[in-house]
Amino acid sequence: MEIFFERMSIEHKKEIMDIFNYYVENSFAAYPDTILPYDFYGKFMEMTKDYPAFSIKVECKIVGFCFLRAYNPFPTFKETAEITYFIDKDFKGKGIGKIALMKLEMEARQKGIKIILANIASVNEESLAFHIKNGFKECGRFEKIIKKKDKKFDIVWMQKMIDKKSTIHE
Repeated sequence: MEIFFERMSIEHKKEIMDIFNYYVENSFAAYPDTILPYDFYGKFMEMTKDYPAFSIKVECKIVGFCFLRAYNPFPTFKETAEITYFIDKDFKGKGIGKIALMKLEMEARQKGIKIILANIASVNEESLAFHIKNGFKECGRFEKIIKKKDKKFDIVWMQKMIDKKSTIHE
């Protein structure tokens, strides 16, 4: 399976929002409690202005998306970015998330970013394990600040320091 990254563009709106909305409806990975309209895609484009943002493709099908965005808009935080990625449910477990992370780390280094942050629902054990396995460490936790599907849970902040070396490990 060959994976391609293509800069996110307005042409990808439907596929990306469909992937995101699957997680809105079926998991705690996406925080809204109801699906978002396709026009919300404009927010993704706005958040990622001047940052790496990609549609992930296998053959001609979009199977996910990934991006970095400013953690904080002040220039004093320019070496820190927040990461987001979602993989189509039918393509999970095939290594695409790890490849997306490596791609974003490479792009981050080129942009002078040294720290990547991820915020993850405490009930999303799969994502927490993925991030730990890929070099992230828990650096903070906001307790019981979100309620979705009548369940209160924490938001876990994780951090990864990236350097100039490659992070490709087999």
